[in-house]
Amino acid sequence: MLILNRRSDRPASDSVSLDYDERKRSRLKVTLASGQDAGIFLERGEHLHGGDKLAAEDESAVVEIHAAPEALIEAVATSPLLFARAAYHLGNRHVAVQIVAEPGGGRLRFQADHVLAEMVRGLGCAVSETTAPFEPESGAYSGQHHHAGGPNAPHDPGHGPHRAVPKIHQFRSH
Repeated sequence: MLILNRRSDRPASDSVSLDYDERKRSRLKVTLASGQDAGIFLERGEHLHGGDKLAAEDESAVVEIHAAPEALIEAVATSPLLFARAAYHLGNRHVAVQIVAEPGGGRLRFQADHVLAEMVRGLGCAVSETTAPFEPESGAYSGQHHHAGGPNAPHDPGHGPHRAVPKIHQFRSH
């Protein structure tokens, strides 16, 4: 079995189509387009996106990842306020969302869930089912942004004066 365990920029010699849930897994057995079996072994927390390439451990192949079409709900918002409200409510439920901003509103795509579909319909969005590749937003703490100290600096989500915990000597007795 071919072992795919590191990212590559080299031209791909094979490919595999994976849905969003499969692209989130760090350990996965797959069958490539060529019919060859392969194992994906990534660091925990690493996610794959359509267009990513993985190199084989033995340098024998580079495999391009394709985002496979899957069942999605598409919510169309006809105003910026409705778009923001729908995105807020989905995000508040920690739903992975693909955002397509458009003049005057936009579209939000998320994995098929009838409860969430009814929620955004209740907010005023037009809701439909679709089948398409799903590439949701990575999220604020996904490692896609960089902090002072460089891209490999440890991430502290409580950084900055707006989140700093007061020191005991900063409390005053009255």
